[in-house]
Amino acid sequence: MSAVIKEALLNIRPMREEDVELVIAIENQSYEYPWTKTIFQDCLHVGYCCWVLERDETLVGYGVMSVAVGESHLLNLCVHPDYQSIGLGKVLLKHLLELAQEHNAFMTFLEVRPSNFAAIKLYFDNGFDEIGVRRNYYPAKVGREDALILAKTVVRDDHEFQTK
Repeated sequence: MSAVIKEALLNIRPMREEDVELVIAIENQSYEYPWTKTIFQDCLHVGYCCWVLERDETLVGYGVMSVAVGESHLLNLCVHPDYQSIGLGKVLLKHLLELAQEHNAFMTFLEVRPSNFAAIKLYFDNGFDEIGVRRNYYPAKVGREDALILAKTVVRDDHEFQTK
């Protein structure tokens, strides 16, 4: 007798208004200071790139990115805690970077907490570099926490649509 291991079916699609409740549930499980429902709804309404990641038809992650004037800003990238550390964040990040290319962004920026080691590793492993610090950017249990500013060149000067 042999066991057949079924590979998980992944699907990335645009976020819809009806996804926001599930997105909020993941956000609340993932962050001590989560975004509100209104923030996600506003991002959808202003036309930000809002995407969800489904694994076997279960919403397990999402990403929100703004794109304007030749640059993109990754505002939120999150994978449900039960599905972290299996490569889903990388899949979602790759998709968002491809969208940035399609929108002719030359750079992608993001902020990350210095205490979020897993996210920092993901971004560094995918070509982001630290370019600065925003002092007292995030709320924290005691006072505020800085944010590392990371950036990645998305489209090279020769306008080839490739990540550097």
